[in-house]
Amino acid sequence: MSRTGILFFPAFDWSLGSSHPEREERLLYTQEQLFEEGILDLPQIKQFAPRVASLSEVLQAQALFPSPSLYPETLDAHLIAAGSAILLGEARMKEEIRNGFVLVRPPGHHSGATVWGNRGFCTLNNEAILVNQLRARFGIKKIAIVDTDVHHGDGTQDIFYHDPNVLFISLHQDGRTLYPGSGFSDEQGGPNAWGQTLNIPLPPGTGDEGYHYVLETWVLPRLQAFGPELIINSAGQDNHFTDPLASMNLTASGYGRITELLKPDLAVLEGGYSIEGALPYVNLAILLALAGEDYHHVREPQTLGRSSLPLATLKPYIETLKKQHQTIKPNFTIQNKGFFPAGNWVHIPHSVFYDTEGFQETRHDYVRECSHCAGTVYIESQRSHSQKSILVRIPFQACSACEQAGYDLWEHIRLQHDDFKSGLLQNQLHNQHDVWQRKKD
Repeated sequence: MSRTGILFFPAFDWSLGSSHPEREERLLYTQEQLFEEGILDLPQIKQFAPRVASLSEVLQAQALFPSPSLYPETLDAHLIAAGSAILLGEARMKEEIRNGFVLVRPPGHHSGATVWGNRGFCTLNNEAILVNQLRARFGIKKIAIVDTDVHHGDGTQDIFYHDPNVLFISLHQDGRTLYPGSGFSDEQGGPNAWGQTLNIPLPPGTGDEGYHYVLETWVLPRLQAFGPELIINSAGQDNHFTDPLASMNLTASGYGRITELLKPDLAVLEGGYSIEGALPYVNLAILLALAGEDYHHVREPQTLGRSSLPLATLKPYIETLKKQHQTIKPNFTIQNKGFFPAGNWVHIPHSVFYDTEGFQETRHDYVRECSHCAGTVYIESQRSHSQKSILVRIPFQACSACEQAGYDLWEHIRLQHDDFKSGLLQNQLHNQHDVWQRKKD
């Protein structure tokens, strides 16, 4: 029998405040609803218990700055959320389940390649940690991540921006109207992965009909062209018409149809803050769709009180967006530092605001242009005016030149004690990592 896995982790001991929208009740009401409906008694549903991810698993996807040793006491819930995603991913790869739903908190998709704290309710990126562990352990070459949270999945995009073997698609409310203010057509990937990031910013008021149209006419053809071995859905539920943080008009049944269309191997919970009015019903519809059951009867208690954007209005907007997406060409700046190994290094500067804690991270990203692999990545990261921390990444399936470039950069960092506070080498090629910290710290 084909089975659907489900895993709950409400994170009772992790909170941003008793009245904060990101709290344990997000999952508790869902559990009650599924118990009442008897869904967990279906023969094709298989429950799993959570597990803890190791820091080693985290560091293969993300750098914890200024030092991983400063995080363990504060990461317990985040490590369980990430570990639970890995566990259900392993079950899928071992064919213990056909698909699965990782119902965990805290969420993760705003957490990027470098981490200095919590932003957008996220500290660790559950999907990214999951994806890199599955690639390392099972040799998967091509994975697609489709983020349907109402907020742009900027952290997930950041982690895979230079990777041609990960297709990242984000459908979200237009960043001009909502946090984090990113996710536009010109964000299409780095020099070795141009076109592997697809952002579809949607206008406020987009409802079921609009989302399904975009999926059927743009997202699904793009997925088919890419041909992923695995599809991960970052299943944010804050597009629901009752959500207090956004302005979209999806219904529970509409979410079921999204799941039916995408056919994800795994859905991983992200946002969604209408705790009683939406989440129990949306999660029920998603789980029913995954299990191959009828979800059309699922109805939330409230009725849609505002009009959705008509499809006749959305269609020309989407067509214009498609044309804009197709006409944008890569425009990268080469900047070779004196200590960089041979090759052309593309420089991409940007900054990241940590809204939870109120500080700015300044980043300078460099990627080695390469026609054979994803290219070596070198990142200088700085919180406010503190000393720089460094990330060096040797990518999966790295060519020999990019592998050596990574080792050469790492050796340089270890010798420049006065310039850098700490560093991380992510050797994804050999599933290894190395952490360095200046001794006097």
